Amino acid sequence: MPCWELFDRQPREYRDQVLPPAVTRRVAVEEGSTFGWDRYVGHGGAIVGMHTFGASAPLKQLLTKFGFTPERVTRVARELVASG
Repeated sequence: MPCWELFDRQPREYRDQVLPPAVTRRVAVEEGSTFGWDRYVGHGGAIVGMHTFGASAPLKQLLTKFGFTPERVTRVARELVASG
């Protein structure tokens, strides 16, 4: 979702196609603040994001440090599926 404002302006039918109400186990991946993503993942979802201001280092090191790896995102998604 590149822009919350544009997404929120779309007709409900479109938004429900993108984020079907019946799908309650959603994972958002945000390489910045997790603030605001809860309204899109819902109570049954999870957000992989940063909870601190950040750090300086080569990108690959930062992605690993903050958990932006395919392995972690997969683990989070699998845990959500298993919990439901």
